Amino acid sequence: MGLLSGLLGNASEVDSDDLDKVLGDSLIEGEQIEKAYKVIRDMFVFTNKRLILVDKQGVTGSKVELLTIPYSKITKFSKESAGHFDLDSELKIWIGSELEPLTREFKAGDNINDVYKILSQFVL
Repeated sequence: MGLLSGLLGNASEVDSDDLDKVLGDSLIEGEQIEKAYKVIRDMFVFTNKRLILVDKQGVTGSKVELLTIPYSKITKFSKESAGHFDLDSELKIWIGSELEPLTREFKAGDNINDVYKILSQFVL
């Protein structure tokens, strides 16, 4: 991920070594990672059972919060594709009765359609 994309809050795909370090023993038996994206130091990980939000805190990022959102709690989701002048795509996920969605931007080259398909597969 480029520094400028990271500072702008764009998401890029995470490699499996980074995920192993962060998630460690947090996955349950039979759980598999489908896709994972990173925004600066934070990540959101889609597994076959849940959505895991990874929030790295502090200057060094050694303190990490893992927030689990069961797919059954996701009430709706949307994607906004990139345009001619705005090259970024946007994913919105509404959780429970929250009025404001969880929003993440995807830079050009990251396929938001994969995440949308994963949500469609597990939420619908």
